[in-house]
Amino acid sequence: MAKRMVLMLVIMLALVGGLGFIKYKQVEAAIAAGASFQMPPTAVTTVVAQKETWPSTMGVIGTAAAIQGVTVSADLPGTIDKIHFESGQWVKEGQILVELDTRQERAQLANLEAQRDLAGINYGRAQELVKSGVIAKQEYDNAAAQQKATEAQVGDVKAAIARKTIRASFSGVLGIRQVSLGQYLAAGQAIVSLQTLSPIYVNFGVPQQDSGKMVAGHVLRVTSTDVPGVNFTGRIIALDSVINEQTRNIQVQAIVTNKENRLRPGMFVQVELPLGSPRQVIPLPASAINYAPYGDSVYVIANMTDPKGRAYKGVRQQVVKVEGSRGDQVGVISGLNPGDEVVSSGVFKLRNGAPVLVNNTVKPSNSINPNPQDS
Repeated sequence: MAKRMVLMLVIMLALVGGLGFIKYKQVEAAIAAGASFQMPPTAVTTVVAQKETWPSTMGVIGTAAAIQGVTVSADLPGTIDKIHFESGQWVKEGQILVELDTRQERAQLANLEAQRDLAGINYGRAQELVKSGVIAKQEYDNAAAQQKATEAQVGDVKAAIARKTIRASFSGVLGIRQVSLGQYLAAGQAIVSLQTLSPIYVNFGVPQQDSGKMVAGHVLRVTSTDVPGVNFTGRIIALDSVINEQTRNIQVQAIVTNKENRLRPGMFVQVELPLGSPRQVIPLPASAINYAPYGDSVYVIANMTDPKGRAYKGVRQQVVKVEGSRGDQVGVISGLNPGDEVVSSGVFKLRNGAPVLVNNTVKPSNSINPNPQDS
């Protein structure tokens, strides 16, 4: 019985030892396979770095504003009798837009004109009579005062009638009509907006450290994504007298020639400001730049060797300094050399030393004048 127990114990120990040895070999093989495993290369596109001369400019966002812009409104209350304009119409200075009902004022005017005429006749008679000594000087003075009072009353009613004839205060383009025929208007109620569109103001802010470079008369270029392919030229006319305490920017105003009235008040625009002499940059697609708080970087294609001495094509992360942009391009001013092959897309998947497979069949846009529908 004891021999049988010993034999069973020996067999069990042999089985456990065998299983442990097999498992050890499996783990050892897995560790060896992991050590020799190589990540598959990541497909990327590339661009060869080349130097170009860029003008020294700064791009900022601005807002278009009308040089003259008002909301036409009623000066006096009344009912609209006639409307002489359509929405979006171009009008000249002094052109009649709306006439309010003036029947009551015109009736008052007829009555006052009759009183004025009678007062004038009485005043003329009083002049002759006072010369002859028939009437006292006081009666003559009363006739003169009555004649002036009636003239003033006639002028007051005529002014009220004129104020109920609403005219364009300057030449410009009307907005959407906000009233209807027969509508009662309260004093100050809006009728339509009136704006001058050409030329037009563009207001924008620049950092306080660049405020000294903003000089009245300097020429600038204005573009808008809403008006593709069109460049607008303008010049700086004024700088604000104070710097904004929240943004530390100074407001600058430019006057811009508005071709075909394409820019509208309130529209966002891109302003390109000349700052100095041209500079040498290496333009890269914006998708090539890996932006980070510790510094911007790109990935440069390089021939590398793994720990086992096998050669492969990988990437080297290179810190760069960028300054300015034009269209799809970002200007690199240091950190790269002409001829470097730089990854232009797929940078978010890479790390330093990662293997890559270059495939330039489809590449990101790299144009200084991108077409928005292709962006």
